Amino acid sequence: MQLNTQPNIPDPDGFYDELLAAHQGLTKDQSDALNARLILILANHIGDRDILREALKAAG
Repeated sequence: MQLNTQPNIPDPDGFYDELLAAHQGLTKDQSDALNARLILILANHIGDRDILREALKAAG
């Protein structure tokens, strides 16, 4: 399996709006904590350490 970096989210603008809405009214610390939880939840869903390493490199 390989990290997919191609557009893969149906209605990406809608998802982005939902992501922004999830952060509304949060302090910087609360927003950072939400991002950290979201990253860990999605990393757990992916589960493949090689893919996760690729994602870390791609994000860096």
